[in-house]
Amino acid sequence: MAETFLAPIASVVLEKIVRAIANKAYTAFLVDRDLKKLKETLSRIQAVLFDAERQQHQNENLRLCMWKLRDIFYDAEDVIDDFKCEAVRKQVSNHSNLGFRRKFSTGRLHGTFSLTMNHKIKEINRRLSELAAEWDSFGLRECSNDNRRVFQRDTHSFVNSWDVIGREDDKRKIIDLLMRSSDPVIPIVGLGGLGKTTVAQLVYNYREVTRLFQQKLWVCVPKEFDLPSMLKLMIHSINREENCDNSGLDALQNCLRSLLKDKEFLLVLDDVWNDNQERWADFIDILSSMGGWFKSKIIVTTRSLTVASIISPIRPIELEGLPHEDCLRLFKKRAFKDGDERRHPNLMRIGDDIVKRCKGVPLAVRTLGSLLYRKTDESYWISVRDSEMWRLEQSDNSILPVLKLSYDHLPSRLQRCFAFLALYKKDEIYRSHEVIQLWMANGLLEHPRENQEWEAVGDRYLYELLSRCLIEKEKDYGTYFAFRMHDLVHDLALEVSQKECKTVSNRTTADENVRHLSFSDDKLEIVPHYLQKLRNVRTVIIQGVSKQSNTIEESLINLCVSNFEHLRVLRLRSQASLTGLHKDIGKLKHLRDLDLAGCRSITELPRSFYELRLLQKLRMSGIPLKQLPKSMKCLIELRYLEITIKAKHLTEIQQGCWPCLQHLGLIDCDNLECLPEGLKHLTSLGTLDLLGCSNLVSLPRSMKFLTRLQVLSISSCKRINLLMEPEEGDVNLQLSLKTLSLWDLEELKDLPELLLKGSSSTLRRIRIESCNNIEALPVWLKDLTSLHELEILDCPKMPTLPEEMDWTGLDWTR
Repeated sequence: MAETFLAPIASVVLEKIVRAIANKAYTAFLVDRDLKKLKETLSRIQAVLFDAERQQHQNENLRLCMWKLRDIFYDAEDVIDDFKCEAVRKQVSNHSNLGFRRKFSTGRLHGTFSLTMNHKIKEINRRLSELAAEWDSFGLRECSNDNRRVFQRDTHSFVNSWDVIGREDDKRKIIDLLMRSSDPVIPIVGLGGLGKTTVAQLVYNYREVTRLFQQKLWVCVPKEFDLPSMLKLMIHSINREENCDNSGLDALQNCLRSLLKDKEFLLVLDDVWNDNQERWADFIDILSSMGGWFKSKIIVTTRSLTVASIISPIRPIELEGLPHEDCLRLFKKRAFKDGDERRHPNLMRIGDDIVKRCKGVPLAVRTLGSLLYRKTDESYWISVRDSEMWRLEQSDNSILPVLKLSYDHLPSRLQRCFAFLALYKKDEIYRSHEVIQLWMANGLLEHPRENQEWEAVGDRYLYELLSRCLIEKEKDYGTYFAFRMHDLVHDLALEVSQKECKTVSNRTTADENVRHLSFSDDKLEIVPHYLQKLRNVRTVIIQGVSKQSNTIEESLINLCVSNFEHLRVLRLRSQASLTGLHKDIGKLKHLRDLDLAGCRSITELPRSFYELRLLQKLRMSGIPLKQLPKSMKCLIELRYLEITIKAKHLTEIQQGCWPCLQHLGLIDCDNLECLPEGLKHLTSLGTLDLLGCSNLVSLPRSMKFLTRLQVLSISSCKRINLLMEPEEGDVNLQLSLKTLSLWDLEELKDLPELLLKGSSSTLRRIRIESCNNIEALPVWLKDLTSLHELEILDCPKMPTLPEEMDWTGLDWTR
């Protein structure tokens, strides 16, 4: 079921070629004729790609030809991106405000580059010509453009009665066992997608259960069930800030014991696969040593009756498929707006057949209902009912064909984006902005419309996946949201991406043309030898490898520099043992996304670092740089920058510096006393995040020139005073601030009047938390006509709210 993703790749490459031809800066490279020939060839291929995708599973020769085309398209994209690299290099060298001047004629360099690019494009045209006869022999027909679309609807990050049908009896049985059973472990058993996790969530959040237990813990259990990992997950469930990654077993037990403090606890172990009785017994032995064990309970969800019999002598709660009527009710809620099904009796008859084929599995019903949401074309419903996917041979506990059916109806670009989610570990908490940045760096998003940012396109893609029930929103943080993916949906992502994305371990091998690698095996201490053969890798993500030495991190970086010249993404977050970057890191000229957050042993950057001129995202929080390096100004494509500086003052920001920057985060800048007035030159800035800048005393008045700033977040800046009163020339100030978040500001007594009044028609949310010295809200707050949400938490000196304010329609928390 591995996908070629040929249609979205062709679309991206063709779009880049069209823009390159239209851009006069590219005509200087003398490649117009060959680029136009490449465009014509790609356009002819693209016209029949949707027919090719339909036929590929019945024609192996066609499928092999499509894989060959995929590799050529990727090489073409690399060549077009080479032009981008050169254009940005020339732009920086000609920009006097950035302090870079050409010291010699670049004519010879320019001529050499043009010749090289001309040769590369001719070679790609030659390879396409060689495949032309074979491609034409398949007799593919032109199809209309990809018209698969979805309608959006509101989604929620919590389990509620709207989306849960037919599980009330199961919930009540489990609650009764929690209250009356003498056995500490209650197993819930059922096939994938039946709703085991949903039922456990209903119980976990039930008010009677919350009153019953002093501490609740939720753990998504990894398939590799070992004691240290389980204890770490429990500790982090109680306190995410607890640093226990390198602790031994005894230390972990003591840490957990101190956190539980003899409390009676409820522990949910979700998705358990371990059938090793000895390991389970060791785990229970540790838990039984906790002070509150006598009245504590464990709920376990599993697909295996064998696992259930090992962990508990009591009869498990066995979830069965939902009755047809309950499935039909759930389907109606997903496929129609309230009551609309009565207007479409023919669709409901077809829908009834579709629901029967879901065999009582709620995940399948929800997914297909969402697929058909507000679609009223009867032929479309019939095509879903009669799809070949239903005929695929499958085991009794597999609903992958049902999920694949929903995947097949995604727009082709969104299919490729969905597949990239396989790079994350199962049960991972995804963060929307990080996923979007990954998509952006790899060129997966369609070009934004006028006055729209790339990030907005990514948001739209994620909300389409939410509307399909392929991802589930966990929590909304305002500027981004966290989400999960059901493990069966993750299995689908692994299936479709298996020749594109690979999770690396000592037990796996990789196709030589795989493009994206993820390292998540904490037992991996050396780079597997088979990776040495790879040349086309574009993504390397380390999520959790051995933290005992820096051998693997340094080996990986060396491998990237030597083998992966077209790398777009390199994420090495929290690799504390990494002491430095390769001196030739600048050779990775295509790199867009570099995450070094938490790599605190790095103290300086190599000179070649500033040749990474296509960087869009750079996270270096936790790396204690003495000052903002002047050379960093040449990274003019940056959109997201997170950095830690140890100086008292930031280097002044000149006009023209970071013209695309959307997000600036100054994290743990302990000595920083003020921000530069040159902040006003960051004209695209949308989010400013100040965290842990304990000596910062004020904000510059020049912030009034940041007319596109929408989010201002200030946390743990102990000395900051936000008093900013408007002056005579500020009367008609027009700003765009939408969210103000203030947390743990000891000296805060006033709100920044200048910024808030200037945003009176846009500001929607104010959150003030743990600010001990703020005594009252200003009367002028009533002038903020768009304010919709006001949260004031743990501010002991603020006993009342202004009587002058009209609180009608305002959602406020005190």
